[in-house]
Amino acid sequence: MSIQVITPGALTTVQDLGRIGYQAFGVPVSGAMDPRALRLANILCGNPENEAVLECTLLGPALKFTADNVIGLTGGDLGATLDGQPLAPYGAYAVKSGQTLRFTAPKTGCRAYLAFHGGLDIPLVMGSRSTYLKAKLGGFCGRKLEKDDEIAFRAPAATIPNLDARRFTPEFVKRDIYTLRVVLGPQDDAFTAEGLKSFLSEVYTVTPEFDRMGCRLTGAAIAHKDGADIISDGIAFGAIQVPASGEPIIMLADRQTTGGYTKIANVISADFRLLAQIKANDRVRFEKVSIEAAQDARRAENNALRVFSYAFTR
Repeated sequence: MSIQVITPGALTTVQDLGRIGYQAFGVPVSGAMDPRALRLANILCGNPENEAVLECTLLGPALKFTADNVIGLTGGDLGATLDGQPLAPYGAYAVKSGQTLRFTAPKTGCRAYLAFHGGLDIPLVMGSRSTYLKAKLGGFCGRKLEKDDEIAFRAPAATIPNLDARRFTPEFVKRDIYTLRVVLGPQDDAFTAEGLKSFLSEVYTVTPEFDRMGCRLTGAAIAHKDGADIISDGIAFGAIQVPASGEPIIMLADRQTTGGYTKIANVISADFRLLAQIKANDRVRFEKVSIEAAQDARRAENNALRVFSYAFTR
């Protein structure tokens, strides 16, 4: 009653919404790079929103099923197929024992999320099933999936109510320039007026230095008043550090818990769904919003997810 890994893909890990409450002890939150896509994948296949899923990056895995179950597929379109038949992203599908799920090539975005009804048989570590690769903590043996790995299901089901209706319109749309909304701070006062202007008006390019820890951008330098170093303080998901080079780094799911570079702003949580799906050579710009606007966007997102979940259970 499991999935068997035929090929592991470029980077496939077990993730949920993260390891909350341990940053004071130096343990990063980790969790999904695209929390909204993870929550939607679980809603599609009838799980609690925080159930652990597979996060598949760029080149997805090939997985053979040894039990019937229902899966939810969201995030970037990496060309999923089931026994050679294409699967549209943002849908729930019944899979049969003996069938094989493959990902052919990325079409849009770079991270797909694959949820399994009833969850994966992965132990909780500090309240989470997320994988933190650098410390080999959590997930499947603390690492990315490898060929011949096998993960059991906890409570599979051959079907669930309203299966055929469990579809969403794919959310990630390719753009020439991606706009990420930000709230300024906590050290925006460490930058010159010209530096802030550059940050909010220039277009930056994503470099290949982009992993689960951070996304480095290149473009117009953001000028400091008196240098980039500060006394280390906490780092949130989406915090934008600006080291002495003046080029921003967006901190992501596996970010360190504290850091000593000035942070000019923070990407709002409602835009993590864009941040997680951009890739090398994509271009981004930043748009300043108020903390109230960020909170409104967060509430709207949560309300929409509640509506989706309710619609499928009626």
